[in-house]
Amino acid sequence: MAQADIQTAQLSNGKSIQVHTQLFINNQFVPGNGPMLETINPVNEQVICKIHSASEKDVDAAVEAANNAFKNVWKKEAAAQRGRLLNILADLMEREKDELATLEALDNGKSFVVARDVDVTDSIACLRYFAGWADKIHGHTIETTYDKMCYTRHEPIGCVAAITPWNYSIMMPIWKLAPALAAGNTIVLKTSEVTPLAMLKVAELIVEAGFPAGVVNIITGLGHITGSHLTGHPGVHKMAFTGSTVTGRRVMDGSAKSNLKKVQLELGGKSAQIVCADADLQNAAIQSCGGIFNNHGQSCNAGSRILVHEDVHDKFLELFIAEAKKIKVGDPFDPEVSQGPQINKAQFDKILDYIEIGKKEGAKLVHGGRRLFDKGYFIEPTVFTGCHNNMRVMREEIFGPVVAIATFKTIDEAIEIANDSDYGLAGGVYTSNIDTGIIVSNSLEAGTIWVNCYDVFDQSTPFGGYKQSGFGKELGLDSLKEYSHIKSVKIQLLSRL
Repeated sequence: MAQADIQTAQLSNGKSIQVHTQLFINNQFVPGNGPMLETINPVNEQVICKIHSASEKDVDAAVEAANNAFKNVWKKEAAAQRGRLLNILADLMEREKDELATLEALDNGKSFVVARDVDVTDSIACLRYFAGWADKIHGHTIETTYDKMCYTRHEPIGCVAAITPWNYSIMMPIWKLAPALAAGNTIVLKTSEVTPLAMLKVAELIVEAGFPAGVVNIITGLGHITGSHLTGHPGVHKMAFTGSTVTGRRVMDGSAKSNLKKVQLELGGKSAQIVCADADLQNAAIQSCGGIFNNHGQSCNAGSRILVHEDVHDKFLELFIAEAKKIKVGDPFDPEVSQGPQINKAQFDKILDYIEIGKKEGAKLVHGGRRLFDKGYFIEPTVFTGCHNNMRVMREEIFGPVVAIATFKTIDEAIEIANDSDYGLAGGVYTSNIDTGIIVSNSLEAGTIWVNCYDVFDQSTPFGGYKQSGFGKELGLDSLKEYSHIKSVKIQLLSRL
């Protein structure tokens, strides 16, 4: 591996860490030909380092490396060996768990403890899950007529590309990399230019694990340069994208105009959590509070609308605010902190603007709503009540620690309010009646429904949205289908002619 450009970055706790800053193409760290980009520490608003970005020429080189690796090496690799390499990578990430979590906390601003125990830990589990599937991707024999034999093959697509967001800058890339490689594809992964550092460390581990050159390529850069060229590249045969609905439309457009590549989109959300009159209100308050304030509210599936039966609204609100007050906001390297800063100034300003919009629309601010500290992009967990579904804080994705609470009289009304949305990524219901839980779950127009819990993931459970929250599935057996072609083979038995 060529000598990488490694810089030293300072942590807010006084320590330092080494960071990769170049592109990773064909198992080499190489300089990018795009503009140098600054990555900012959201805790203190200081520059962490400058990173290289990919020009169109660099994208071409990464795609060429991935296609060459697919045709000459990876396509011929035994499926069990693919799984073995994924398991080795998981082991190496386990070894480097603290360093990966440190990079995530530095770059993203999330709690080090959360980054280590959730993001990195779940990413390792994802690699191991798909490693187990690598040699179990089978077709079927199909009965047709007595004189013919038919079978199906699940074949890799080839060079796939993934564009991933800044809010889960290890987990979202691994959600795409693991099934893509297990299914036999090679990949060009574009990280967010806002949070590239952790995946560049993973790139170093990919070489150590023994992956052939070109199987995994990790680049970063600006969306209108790097992302646009990757999306429209004729050498890419599948696009997997996680991000905003607006950008998702551009990904679809570029994919259609180039070579009609297969597209998978996991987009925005405005998920509803329904609290029924018979719910365990303490549990509902704990779970729904986590459902909106986890990851500083910067989750596409955040339960940012809470619909509460009018008979229990006041008691629920009391319990919910008590839970919100327990959230400690501050330095991600403080072990007591669960909420760090928002990702950057643009997102910080957007969230504060939405808080003002909520006030002007007549929602009642009952908790939070302020900036915290003089430096950094810290915002208090914020709670609005008295909301109606025509308010912008109820309809638009804020992507921050802001929740809008409304009331309902009947379950049918709650379902109608919840489904009155352009989005359909997730939802939740809290009830002590299993019939109610099933009826509401079956009625909500969303891809994932949690009952008496929220934001609970498992590697075997598919995740993906309805409506403008996108299409296609992450995780589980269903995600392998996103990275495969299914071929039918029909054979005439000559002895039956």
